This record gives sequence, C-alpha cells and structure tokens, in this order.
Amino acid sequence: MPSGSASRNLRRLGILVAAMTLGAVVPAGGAVAAQPGLRAADDGARIVSQEWLDTYTFDVTVDSPAIGSNQKVRVLVPRGWTPQSARTWPVVYAFHGGRDTYVSWTRSSDIETIANNYDVMVVMPEGDDGSYADWWNYGEGGIPQWEKFHMSEVRQLVERNYHVGEARACMGNSSGGQGCITYSARNPGVFRYGASFSGILSLRSPGIATLLMASNLLNASDPFRIWGIPGVDDANWRAHDPVALAARLRGTGLFISSGTTGLPGPLDDPLGDPSTIVGGPIEVQVGATNIAFRKRLGELNIPLTAHLYGLGTHSWPYWRRELDSAWPLMMSAIGATKQASSA
Repeated sequence: MPSGSASRNLRRLGILVAAMTLGAVVPAGGAVAAQPGLRAADDGARIVSQEWLDTYTFDVTVDSPAIGSNQKVRVLVPRGWTPQSARTWPVVYAFHGGRDTYVSWTRSSDIETIANNYDVMVVMPEGDDGSYADWWNYGEGGIPQWEKFHMSEVRQLVERNYHVGEARACMGNSSGGQGCITYSARNPGVFRYGASFSGILSLRSPGIATLLMASNLLNASDPFRIWGIPGVDDANWRAHDPVALAARLRGTGLFISSGTTGLPGPLDDPLGDPSTIVGGPIEVQVGATNIAFRKRLGELNIPLTAHLYGLGTHSWPYWRRELDSAWPLMMSAIGATKQASSA
C-alpha cells in the first residue's frame, strides 16, 4: 500500500489530470474558473466556476436567474468519463433533505462508492430549504424558483456540458424524497424512476401542513410563501401534492420507504443520537403520508415498491440502508451497467 504522503500525492495528481482535461489549470485551493466553451441554460443560467474534489467528484457554481443567486451542484462521474467523450451517461439526481445542503449525500452516505461500481453519473444540486417548488409568494410568483432551477437550469447545464444523458432517475431523503416524487409527477417522462426515503408524500394529509409550517418557521422563512396559506390556497397545495398528482406517475418506476411508528428501531442509538427524540415524532407523520400514497397508487393500479418498516426514526442510518435496496432498481430502469471492480 502507498504511504500516507504517497496517497495524497496520487490523489492530487488525479485532480490535476482531471482538471487539465477540462482545459483548466488548478490554482491554489483547487478553484477552476469557468471556461469559455461551457454552454448556458435557456434562461441564461451559467456555470461560473468548477472545482475538482477528487478523481471522480467536482462541484460547480451556477449563476441562477431562477434563484437570483449563485448555487452549488456536486457531480460524480464514472470511470471512463472524460470531457472529450462522444457518449452520454445515465444519471441519478440526488436531492437532499430540509436544513441540509448539496454535500449531504457524499457526507452522510456511501454514494460515491456505490456509484463508482456502475456506469452512471450522479448530480446533487443545492435545494436550500426551498421545499422543491417555485414559491407561491402570495400569488405573485417570482424567485426563488427551485423547481425551475432543478428541472430546467441544472438539467440543461449538466446535459450540455458534462455528457449527462436523458436516461434519468431521481432520489431523495426527507423533503428531497418529496421533491423527487413531486417533480416526477409534475414533469411526466423526465425521470424513469423515482425513489423516496422518508419523504412527505401527501402534503394535505391531517397535521402535515402544521408540520411543514413549523419546520419552515424554524428555517426563519415565511412558510406561507412556499405553497400558500393552507386551505386558502389549496389549489396550489394540491398542484404539489404527490397523492393528488399520483395518476401522473403512471409509467414511472417508484420506490418509497419510511418508518411508521416513530419508535426507535435497529439502527437507532437511543442514548447517543438526538434524532431518536426529534426524528421519532416526525417519522410517524411521514409514515402516515407514505401509507396514504401507497393506498392511492393501489387504487390507480400503478406499480410501486414500498418498504414501510415500522420501527425507525427520521435519520440517516435508515436512508443509507434503503439506498442499498433502491439503487439496483434505479440502475435497471436507466440502463446503467455494473462495472468490473477497479481493485
């Protein structure tokens, strides 16, 4: 095995080679200025910088008209990817949960190792606490437009500049799971497969509006700006409700999972993990929406893989476990093949 310093040097060499193949030199700190050849999105969104983190991972900064500010996107590339490639790759868009960021999947799961075993790209955009919607803003619309950022700007930028293909899946945890399923329903045919891990899948179920309003108040934002006032602006809530939109999911492969009791399960640490206390009550409500979603898809005869596992809290140990179950289903749906071991 290489020494620690040798390993670091090999990693730095990999970053340098990757950046140089993009036509850029890595200055101190690893930042790479956007290159003139990069294409913009239809609305003018553009990549203003890119930074390689290792041989297979880089971050881009997007100047986004939809959000009105710069936003980050993390990208994983497969073995064999180069900027000069003539082909495209199937892709998974991974959305993060509330009060988290675009780094969460690489920070809290083994997504890099899992993805590197397949001929697939992974795109992880910032979602802030935008609840995966173009905000209602009391009927005035305008920024932030998170759905437009994800579904138009990010998608066009990575497809036009990084060989991301049109065979797409999405996945997400918590509000990111809700975002994946909502986007799949609001944009039929864009995703071949959608996977939700503890996502809220029925926005208008009893108690859910209160939970969402309270959550967004904790984020120091006006909760009525996102979907509107519950009851008063029900048409807009319905337009973003996975249960109400369920018929539009016909033809999309689906995987959902959640706990249902909120009680600690086999992956919880009752003495050392605060999510056991906070995540228990949340998962009870989340689980109820998953049950309602499964029931609605059953009424519509739409196929669904559901793992409603009873015990377990709203926390990463369960989402990591469920990723292992959903991943092969997503890979099959988008035609991503398993690669030979690089060892």
